[in-house]
Amino acid sequence: MLGYDWAGAHPMNPLRWELTWSLARGLGVLDQVELTAPRPATDDVLAGIHTRGYIEAVKAASADPASAAFRFVGGGSHGIGTDDNPAFAGMHESSALIAGGSVLAATAIARGEVDRAVNIAGGLHHAMADAAAGFCVYNDAALAVKALLDNGIERVAYVDVDVHHGDGVQAAFYDDPRVLTVSIHETPLALWPGTGWPTEVGRGAAAGTAVNIPVPAGTSDPLWHRAFHAVVPSVLRAFRPQVLVTQHGADSHAEDPLADVNLSVDGQLASYRALRTWAEEFADGRWLALGGGGYQLVRVVPRSWTHLLATVADRDIDPRVATPLQWRQQAKAARPNVLPPTAMTDGHPGGVDVPFWDGERHTAVDTAIDQVRRAVFPLHGLDPFDPRD
Repeated sequence: MLGYDWAGAHPMNPLRWELTWSLARGLGVLDQVELTAPRPATDDVLAGIHTRGYIEAVKAASADPASAAFRFVGGGSHGIGTDDNPAFAGMHESSALIAGGSVLAATAIARGEVDRAVNIAGGLHHAMADAAAGFCVYNDAALAVKALLDNGIERVAYVDVDVHHGDGVQAAFYDDPRVLTVSIHETPLALWPGTGWPTEVGRGAAAGTAVNIPVPAGTSDPLWHRAFHAVVPSVLRAFRPQVLVTQHGADSHAEDPLADVNLSVDGQLASYRALRTWAEEFADGRWLALGGGGYQLVRVVPRSWTHLLATVADRDIDPRVATPLQWRQQAKAARPNVLPPTAMTDGHPGGVDVPFWDGERHTAVDTAIDQVRRAVFPLHGLDPFDPRD
């Protein structure tokens, strides 16, 4: 999976996965976790979400990156060959392997072999049916949801906490009432891809199954969680999913170079623990967690996703625990100009104090909450003005 490498100065670097795995091992998180090596998703599996022409274009780019932007079947680049999505050797193989991991995890959950699974290399939520987008080639998150449906699951809820809108997954299921997609992200007024408005609610019989919570730039832990808790548990309770799929982009952190939401690692951890609770409460404990964005490769992503792995495995880490010296040395060797963190907290080890929504508009976040609840809650039989709903 480390072969998914855009190379050069591209912000999405597989070092983040390597350092996460190393930190999780160093803290004992993986001691009792079953590790399973996936196979690459086949063309037939990929075609459950992507067009055959796009799959062939990715293969062509993978085999000949230098000319990838100019010689695809049917013309056009399918989003490949841009600054965001430059072609690289092995693009198809590594992307299909990541997709295969998420599909394998989803299939194991659907068949009752496991209750929980995690693929930190997954969460590539921007890829569209016919195009790469936002550093994402194959949309493993959408493919995982499709695998659940294909294996008999009747209702799947997908919750995306990446700082960018989960547009590719929403697009894949926008008119499918079996899939609830929830995305909390920085406002489209300020951040790519410019979608994810509260008025995007799904189409036809699926009206109400797309839920978008845009928060203003600069939103920090308490108000982000205010919005999260004012919307997500209510729609999950109403939808009654059989499996919860979650995407955990760590780019919502204050130190991330590509966005402007100001969460801490502690705030991100609080979201993982909330989602674990909701998986138990609303989905019979069946939970698939995926990675996603995150571009502070040393100081943020490894700690955030080590906490994610620990949360999924019920091996919670005290945030006050020190990062292992050997890991800090590895991180320093990889990025000499970045100071590795010495603890698993950003200074709030006791968690996040959530100021629950009371129905009033005190802040810009409250205005966003009000807009989301007005747009979506009536479609689920919920009262948008009652804080108890």
